[in-house]
Formats: sequence, structure tokens, C-alpha cells
Amino acid sequence: MEKVKAKKHLGQHFLKDESVAQNIADTLGLEEYEDVLEIGPGMGVLTKYLLEKTINTYVIEIDNESVEYLDANYPKLQGKIISKDFLKYDVNEVFGGKQFAIIGNFPYNISTQIVFRTLELRNQIPEFAGMFQKEVAERICEKKGSKTYGILSVLAQAFYDAEYLFTVDEHVFIPPPKVKSGVLRLRRKEDYSLPCGEKLFFTVVKTAFQQRRKTLRNSLKTLNLSDNLREDEVFNLRPEQLSVEQFIELTQKIEADGV
Repeated sequence: MEKVKAKKHLGQHFLKDESVAQNIADTLGLEEYEDVLEIGPGMGVLTKYLLEKTINTYVIEIDNESVEYLDANYPKLQGKIISKDFLKYDVNEVFGGKQFAIIGNFPYNISTQIVFRTLELRNQIPEFAGMFQKEVAERICEKKGSKTYGILSVLAQAFYDAEYLFTVDEHVFIPPPKVKSGVLRLRRKEDYSLPCGEKLFFTVVKTAFQQRRKTLRNSLKTLNLSDNLREDEVFNLRPEQLSVEQFIELTQKIEADGV
């Protein structure tokens, strides 16, 4: 079978550099789980290195042409190719509640959605590694005080330790994207439970950053906080000035305020 043609509407950029593929595969610690799910394997340049490891490799691919290619070229994947959309797929059809890792050269057009879906599944995903557009990877791993620190940074780091690993140049892809890429790793915290309401925490973080130039006193007006709480010094700050821990503390204060 001939090689798969990259499809623009799926955001496909096929990695051609074998050393980069191997480096991405090697980011996995292979602890606390026996299975790994690769999202968007394309023609399997990363998959081949995952198959060399002592782990059960599954792949999920929405592109039928890529599915046919993988099926024809990787006999070890027999019965482990999921021809579905990861964002809509019930992973427990395969994993049945077990722990598994996620890895991939993620399509840039859905990469942030993949992270949000991972956060929903965090009880089952102790490790996550992969390639994003460089700016997105940096944003996920960013600390407070930066202009790129935002919703994705806080929500990911509330449950995972985030580490930016290395940068990948444009020329190692077919077709080359117009931006550099970045590889990161998320490792779930030993205690990843929140000491506050999860739904309220997400609401506070998202509401705060929707008007990131304003102080929290103004950006969180819609939460109908008491005048007494709004006098707290934390409300003089803008959202990028708060660490993940401070956002958790803020949510606890808002909970105690009766929201």
C-alpha cells in the first residue's frame, strides 16, 4: 500500500524524523499502567517505537486511509486499532476502567480539546505525553506571572506535574507546519484530588481568565460574591498572578462564602 496523503481538514502533519519519534516514545515512564493509547498515529512512525516496549499499545485514528495503512503494515496492532474519534469515544470499551497512558503527535486543531478530555479521564490516565504546537505546549507548562499562563495551565497543573521536554523544528514533518512544535509530559500527582468543589474550581478559573486584564474583583463579578469576601486582598490581583494553589484557596473561600 502506498503512503497516506496528509489531509488538511484533519490537521495532519506526518512526522518523518525517526529519532524524534523515538525520543517521544521514550518520554513514557511505563509505571502504574500496562496499556498506552496513541492518538492519531497516521502512518505509525511513533507507533513502531511504542510496539518495541513492554506495554500493550492501542491506537485510535479517525482517518480511514491511515487505519488501512496501519492494518496492512503493523501486524502487532491486530485488534488494537480503534477507528474512532478520541474526543467522542468511550475509552472503557477497550480499557474497562483500567489505567492507561496517552501519547501522540496531536493534530494541532484539536490538541487543547485532547487535554481537556484527558482531564475528564484523569482517574484513569497517570501519564500523558505528546507533541503540540510549541506555543500550546509552553502554555500548558507555564507558571504564574506569564502572559501565556491561562486556563489550560491552571487546570492541567491542578492534577498533573507538567514538564516541557524539547522543541521540534518544522522541517521534520510532511507537509511542514508553519510553526515549531513542542513535546511535553504530564504526570499525575500522587494526590490529585481537589480540596474544593471541582465544578466551582473550573468555573472560577475559566471566568477569571475570560477577562484576564481585569482584577479578580471585576472579572468574578458574575459569581455574586459577598461584599465582605470581595474585600479580600486576593481580589486586587489579576488571574495570571495566582498560582494553581492560590486558585484552589480562592475557590475554597468562595465556597465558604456560600456560592
